[in-house]
Amino acid sequence: MRSGHISIWFFIGVLLTVYGAMIFGDGVFDLATGHVPTVILANLHAPVWWGGLLLVLGLFYGIRFRPGRNG
Repeated sequence: MRSGHISIWFFIGVLLTVYGAMIFGDGVFDLATGHVPTVILANLHAPVWWGGLLLVLGLFYGIRFRPGRNG
């Protein structure tokens, strides 16, 4: 990568991190307050799992393709 250019994967990582944190936070809030959504399989806590997955993937891409990284 040439200097002065930022990889698109860095921005994708930032977006995944933000969305993951928001979804994960909502899922944890629902667990903490005892809010039970009226959907089938609500006991699987999908927002916690998917938010955590997005958060981890976003952090991976954000760190791996951060600006100023050598190589």
